[in-house]
Amino acid sequence: MTYGSVTEKEINIFKSIVGAEKVSTGESVLELHSKDESFHERSRPEVVVFPKSSGEISKILVVANEKRIPVTPWGAGTSLEGNPMPSRGGIVLDLQEMNRILEEREGDFQVVVEPGVVYKELNRRFAKKGLFFPPDPGAPATIGGMVANNASGIQTLKYGATKDYVLRLEVVLPSGEIFRTGSNAVKTSSGYDLCRLFTGSEGTLGVITQITLRLAPLPSHFTAVLVNFNSLEDATHAIYEIMCTGIVPAALEFLDGNVIEAINLFKNTELEEKPTLFMEFHGSNEAGLKEELSLVEEICTSHDSSLYEAGIGREERDRLWQARYDTFESMKNANKGMEIIIIDTAVPLSKYPEMVAFARNEALSKGVKGYVFGHAGSGNLHMGLVKDPNDKKQAETGMIVNDAIVGCAIDLGGTATGEHGVGIGKRKFMAHEHGQSLEVMKRIKRLFDPNGIMNPEKIFL
Repeated sequence: MTYGSVTEKEINIFKSIVGAEKVSTGESVLELHSKDESFHERSRPEVVVFPKSSGEISKILVVANEKRIPVTPWGAGTSLEGNPMPSRGGIVLDLQEMNRILEEREGDFQVVVEPGVVYKELNRRFAKKGLFFPPDPGAPATIGGMVANNASGIQTLKYGATKDYVLRLEVVLPSGEIFRTGSNAVKTSSGYDLCRLFTGSEGTLGVITQITLRLAPLPSHFTAVLVNFNSLEDATHAIYEIMCTGIVPAALEFLDGNVIEAINLFKNTELEEKPTLFMEFHGSNEAGLKEELSLVEEICTSHDSSLYEAGIGREERDRLWQARYDTFESMKNANKGMEIIIIDTAVPLSKYPEMVAFARNEALSKGVKGYVFGHAGSGNLHMGLVKDPNDKKQAETGMIVNDAIVGCAIDLGGTATGEHGVGIGKRKFMAHEHGQSLEVMKRIKRLFDPNGIMNPEKIFL
């Protein structure tokens, strides 16, 4: 597809729409918006615009659509698959200044926000009201970015992903048309679910400018658990048995010994460098939690756990979860000068032990250093593969291992991406995973974006 370029004429038009100070072609700004947290090669936009309203975005898109200039929405740049990188240059719409909480509806457990609101700041504000937005990717992501990627995180198991909390959306289409979809009711059978269509669309259909979220009450009781195992097999089979009991932890995280070693180095902790489960349980009373923990301990003991520590206090619990959040930074710290390929597969829970074993053995057999971890309770396997950008052969081997692991996940009935989105890195797996339905997705893309200007080269090859 042939795209237009941004000329001085368009830049002047954008300045007349948002103000000269909200349009930048400065080197540092273009560079900042050329790359997310992934290893994918930089791609610079021609201009970055900082709109403040859906009306301004509408006017910008009318110009871009007419000139066929690519447009890429930008949240906080924390993505791991190149999702917000402007692959074909053009315009980056940085939405971080659209960061207002528009309406607090705590009586309905709802809030209306603009896309630039950071979820951690939202949760700090609503903690005083006893409410929170559960999806928790760890990084300081914006709500708009989370909706665009259908982000989830450590609490997905009990609370679900972002899509489960989106009630209403305001969206600007490439044509400049502004429309709203959804309702404030927590359930509906009325028409097509356009909220779900745009949630996870990665900015390829339009620009999300307003979001109504459902909130959840903060749990009145919680307890954290740390368990060490002597082997990966023991840990993964314990995960499966715990989930088979019907107990639903708020979080069930798996980290192998390599990950723990990297965390200890980065965070100056002294955790046992063995396959480890971090678990958290939420409940309305302590008696119910104790009953669940008793069964969990029994299962872990039957799988040769070497340490079972429950009832961890809030300070230690927060320290452990921060260590888990810092997994990516820990891997980078332990492998300075290297790039980390982050795998993000998900498989049916019964296949999780097989998936973990395959991933570990594939990396070992090819001589690629790997870090195995993930949101195990939901079958989500992450793996960090160390890639040397200065060694072409080693880098190619790293990508071969990546492709084999992702392919295995799909063959096991899973997905190429559990929560990071398709972006650039997972496009090549879409035909394998979706088959003929991929063509239906392409038709939907063409319907909403006939000129193909919205975040091009994402999701589809």
